[in-house]
Parts: sequence; C-alpha cells; structure tokens
Amino acid sequence: MKKVTYKNIHNFFKFNGVHLNNKELQIAAYYLIKEGTEYEKSMGDFLLDWFDEKSYIDLQTSGTTGIPKLIRKNKQALVNSALATGDFFGLKPGDTALCCLPVQFIAGKMMLVRSFILGLAIDVVEPTSNPLANLNKNYDFAAMVPLQIENSLTELHKVKKLIIGGAKLNDSLVKKLVNTNSTAYETYGMTETITHIAAKKVGEQAFSVLPHVSIYQNEKDCLVINAPLVSEEHLFTNDLVELLNERQFVLLGRIDNVVNSGGIKLIPEQIEDKLADKINSAFFIGGIPDAVLGEKLVLVVEGKKQEIAESVFAVLAKFEKPKEIFFVPVFEKTASGKIKRKAILKALE
Repeated sequence: MKKVTYKNIHNFFKFNGVHLNNKELQIAAYYLIKEGTEYEKSMGDFLLDWFDEKSYIDLQTSGTTGIPKLIRKNKQALVNSALATGDFFGLKPGDTALCCLPVQFIAGKMMLVRSFILGLAIDVVEPTSNPLANLNKNYDFAAMVPLQIENSLTELHKVKKLIIGGAKLNDSLVKKLVNTNSTAYETYGMTETITHIAAKKVGEQAFSVLPHVSIYQNEKDCLVINAPLVSEEHLFTNDLVELLNERQFVLLGRIDNVVNSGGIKLIPEQIEDKLADKINSAFFIGGIPDAVLGEKLVLVVEGKKQEIAESVFAVLAKFEKPKEIFFVPVFEKTASGKIKRKAILKALE
C-alpha cells in the first residue's frame, strides 16, 4: 500500500467547490497572496510553504502559557495527525468540511491538511465570531472555538460533526450544545501535538485519545503524551489529570494555576465548574500573593462592579471560597480566546 505523504492530494479533494491538484493549488496560493484579504493571504502563504521542497514546516504557538514561538514539525507528522482524525471521527472521501479558523495557527492549517489528505470538499471562510451566519449550506465536519460556538447556536444544525478547541467550554454552553442537532466534541491538544490528540463528546467527562497515542502521568500527576506519529519525544504537559487507563483521562486543571493558600492546594478550574451557573458574567478563580497565607484565593469577574450574593458560594467547600472579588472591564485573551489569567492576576497584585 502506497504511503500517504504531504505531496499527495486526494482525488476527491475540493477547495471552495473546485477540484484542484497540487500545481493548481500553488497557482491559487499566488492569487490569494496577491489579491486576497488578510486571512486569504495567510492561507496562500501556508499553501506555498506546504508544497515547497522542504520536508518540514514552521508553526506558531498560540502563546496561551507563555510567549508565542515558532516550532518546526515534519510535514509527515501533520499528515499522520490528519489520518488519525479521519479514523477517530469517521471522516470519508467526499465529506464536506468548513474552515472558519485563522490559518496563521495550527488549527486552521490542519483543516486544510485534513482536506488534502482525506479527500474532503472544504469551504474556507473568514474567521469571524459567527462564521455560519451567511452560509446556506450544510457540512459534515467543522472546527470552531467556544466564542464562535456561542454566537452560532441557532446555526449549528448546519454542521453534522463539530470539534471545539482553543479554550474550555463553560457549563452553560455545554448545556446549550447538548440540545443541538450537531454532534459536538471537545478536543484536547496543542501546537506541539499538531492539534488534538484526544476528544470527548460534549457533556462527557473523560477524553479518549486518538489512534497511535498513549498517555501516562508524571510524579506531579500531570499528563504525559506518547504520540510517536506526530512527536518524536514524549510531551510533558502542565495539565493535572485523573488517569482512567492508558487511553482515557479526566482533565482537572493546570498545575501552574494551582493556588497554595495556607498550605492547601486548590485547583481553580474545579472551583470554577462549581460556580459556572451561579455567575452570569465571564470570570475565573486565581491566586495573588498574601503575607499570611502565601497566596490568597480570589474571584476575578469581567465587567462593571456588581453585587454577588453570599449564597453563590454555598456550593463551595470552606477553603474554596474566594477571599476577595475583583472586577476587570475586559479580560485580555489570546488569539484562540483563552483568558490571559497570569497577566490579569499580576496587574491585580
């Protein structure tokens, strides 16, 4: 059986309704760079990079947990990731797909790569906050970030299978998604793993890893990923997990978000889950320096100052109750929509 490589273009592949081969895509790329809008120019740049003679491609991280940086990946690893996604989600040649994510980042790039490799008919649209609004067409597969989901709830019937990444879904949005006709999945991954290495249906607790991926924990109870087809090295994450088996895990929170208050270690994400349907504004839990406790637990709410009833915190254990509440007009976020917790907390110290 012939090995699928990055130079292959599946004969079922379509780009915005048109069958294009390798050379035709490169011609289209030149046109996009010369005549296109900003998002089209970035797509043209990627296409030229993908089909050049180099066996690798440079990818930019989102900067969620640090300074954005370029990492170099073998193009074959992106192909392997695309094949694993196709297996996991049952995608087949001729399925329709929608790319509504920025192609500057790995999630948008991978939507294109999956289409080349799996033979999907992909439409690429501007990555707006409500990408389905003006589309009179149904799709078998699409990827979005939570902000797009929130603004597209009445349009999600247009997508059969939907993968969601970039930031955690809040409980309110999960409840809304469960009642749509779209089968939605939360994904787990990062640029280093070439997008997702695990997924779960919205509403379920445990993530299941994709084919050819195994997982374990280090001594700090953080997830370690062994995905030899996309990464030559084991990837040590900062994500605290409950490991169910070598293929399933429950995500608890990030170890760098843990607040050590008076010797008690608190996981903000678990407290946030308890408060999710109690506070109407966007918010997060964090820690700031305290002379007595070392760190004190605080609640940070986006928007104007408001009264938050004491009863809101009745669902929390004694040590989980925030010592102070702060209000921030607008949360600073990464390009993928994640709140820049560390930067906001630093400004509050």
